[in-house]
Amino acid sequence: MKRIILLFLFLPSLIFAQSSKNAKAKVASTTKQKETTAKSNTETNVFTINGTVTGFPDGTVVDLLNGQTGAVESTTTLKDNKYSFTGKINRPDFKIILFDKKPPFITLFLDNSNVTINGTKEKIEKSIITGSPSHKAFDEFNTSLEPYQSAFFENGEYDSAINANAMQVIEKFVDTHLDSYITPFAIIRYNQIDDDILQTEKLYNKLDPVIKTSVMGQYIAQQIAEGKINGAGTMLADFSQPDTAGNMISLSSLRGKYVLVDFWASWCGPCRQENPNLVAAFKKYRNKNFTVLGVSLDKAKQAWLDAIHMDGLAWTHVSDLQGWNNSVAQQFQIFTIPQNFLIDPQGKVIAKNLRGAALERKLAKYLR
Repeated sequence: MKRIILLFLFLPSLIFAQSSKNAKAKVASTTKQKETTAKSNTETNVFTINGTVTGFPDGTVVDLLNGQTGAVESTTTLKDNKYSFTGKINRPDFKIILFDKKPPFITLFLDNSNVTINGTKEKIEKSIITGSPSHKAFDEFNTSLEPYQSAFFENGEYDSAINANAMQVIEKFVDTHLDSYITPFAIIRYNQIDDDILQTEKLYNKLDPVIKTSVMGQYIAQQIAEGKINGAGTMLADFSQPDTAGNMISLSSLRGKYVLVDFWASWCGPCRQENPNLVAAFKKYRNKNFTVLGVSLDKAKQAWLDAIHMDGLAWTHVSDLQGWNNSVAQQFQIFTIPQNFLIDPQGKVIAKNLRGAALERKLAKYLR
């Protein structure tokens, strides 16, 4: 399946910082839905960005980047603290304005409007953006979530009340902005804190058909399709493979515990980078009815054993040493690694593909 890269999703703190003082003052006011929709500015066929920024010298390079891919779409230079861009987009979309090729930067939800941006080098991410109905909706959405933004931060602790309130805010936004290009972004945010892919699908199915065809709409459809494969709420089928000593170990032998079934390999760089997080989680929760079952896609046994030792992976490991042809990986349609499933004591999937602090937060939810 085609992979869609959404650059802005890796920058939650910067995105939340975009909420301007103007947006905070206006968030309580009623906004007509048509002002915040994809059909944002039918009177113009182009966008114009007129920016003013202090703190940078004349000649500083200013780039307009695609918010989905990070590709440079247009370049200009500062003169007398001013810069401008003109162009045309087929539909409202995320853009990033980068100064001197270095972050921090401005995140903008752009449509074919006359946009004005005012900011300073010291607080560039808090620049004031006006003139774009789409960005106004984006600002208002972010402002409504500001009290709950810790739910989206990688190192934030799990808080059931914050998560529930954030989801309620998002659901309300979706229901009142079904034809807005901002709404897929809201649903993506929802999916980041909720385990139920079916609820995400319900929100997605409400969208205007045109909005579903957007890049973010396609991304959600992809996430839903992948999430349904051994997704939350399904029973993870049993399997057996040899451990490091050649003894057959079955998943069902670990029933009664919360188990993270982790697909990895000694040759997988991202897997090895993630291992310290698994080690920390295992040490913290091993005495609270939690364990890990590593399924390796290695072919060379010694490399597998060496990686287990070097990374301090003190849990049960299995592999048939068939690489990508590992029978369990094929059984669960594992085409990229690392991947994992967190199952409850009955063998039901409660989350998948947990990384970093997300694993810690999920375990904290169930293993207090």
